[in-house]
Amino acid sequence: MKKIIVLGAGLVGSVMAEDLSKDHDVTSVDISKKNLKNLKSKNIKKICLDVSKSESLKNLIKEFDLVIGAVPGFMGYKMMQDVIEAKKNIVDISFYPENPFGLDDLAKKNNVVAVMDCGVAPGMGNIIFGHHNQSMKISDYECLVGGLPVKREWPYEYQAVFSPIDVIEEYIRPARFIQNKKLIIKEALSDTELIEFEEVGTLESWNSDGLRSLIKTMPHVPNMIEKTLRYPGCVEYLKVLRASGFFSYEEIEVNGVKIKPVDVTSKLLFPKWEMKEGDKDFTIMRIKINGEENGYQVKYQYNLLDRYQDNTISMARTTGFTCTAVANLVLEKKYKKTGISPPEYLGEHFEFIRKYLDDRNVIYKVIKE
Repeated sequence: MKKIIVLGAGLVGSVMAEDLSKDHDVTSVDISKKNLKNLKSKNIKKICLDVSKSESLKNLIKEFDLVIGAVPGFMGYKMMQDVIEAKKNIVDISFYPENPFGLDDLAKKNNVVAVMDCGVAPGMGNIIFGHHNQSMKISDYECLVGGLPVKREWPYEYQAVFSPIDVIEEYIRPARFIQNKKLIIKEALSDTELIEFEEVGTLESWNSDGLRSLIKTMPHVPNMIEKTLRYPGCVEYLKVLRASGFFSYEEIEVNGVKIKPVDVTSKLLFPKWEMKEGDKDFTIMRIKINGEENGYQVKYQYNLLDRYQDNTISMARTTGFTCTAVANLVLEKKYKKTGISPPEYLGEHFEFIRKYLDDRNVIYKVIKE
């Protein structure tokens, strides 16, 4: 039995701790006593600690075989750096804005396996990409993905599984995609389209910065794009807030006090976005991969529609179980590549990860043309 420490006991971190505790000795760490109290399994040890303090974190993880990162994005890069400096392997879902490859040399020097962005998208989408990249010449990759509440409530028709600041980052971080081998940068929330999905109806897609590492690791693919899905109409509200400065990080003075508008916005919006007792969600993803395989033009389409089940929110299941599948690969030394590993590097382990998800009723259906 391996010793695993999960940093962060929020909605996703807690699901990962519960899943891993079935086969491993798991410790969960969070600054919030409330989050720790919500953990159901009696097998999980609990520590209330601020992991943003480097010395405390490095001392804490000394005795563990693997670290799982599930902290808010603004803490993610520094947390991963601290773990790598402590020479501990890590699988992370933090989705931080910094360039993760800035830690690659350090991880290789310290002989550390560091898997980043290991959620649903980025995450499983990249793993699917990496799997097909082994056997075909990919010409087009498109990923549409969203996590949405079953109950639509005015005005935002949205609920947040991650920290509010991380959600707001999606609305302000410039979106990058590849078109005809050229890097295109557009503002987030741009190029909205209405897309019909058989089981959930019409959703609205818009440019988000979800390609992440694929831009660096798959330069040979001429067309790549990722778009986020929401209920139709909510993008207009978000554009108004952004244009009015509510998402700005630049300090303004109000009655002699300096504040960042984004801090006020997140404080106001989070109660409206927070999932409450009895709320249910679903995760929807559609991936299209076109290219040449064995001399023939082929098209693959992966469809995921996962719903709240077993008293667990879908976004935590789809994100968390991808991460815990990869955690088991690292623990079993089936994945040993040192340095920073984006999830597309795990393409050869697609079948293992897919079966792990199937066993937990997270089902990716594939169509080949």
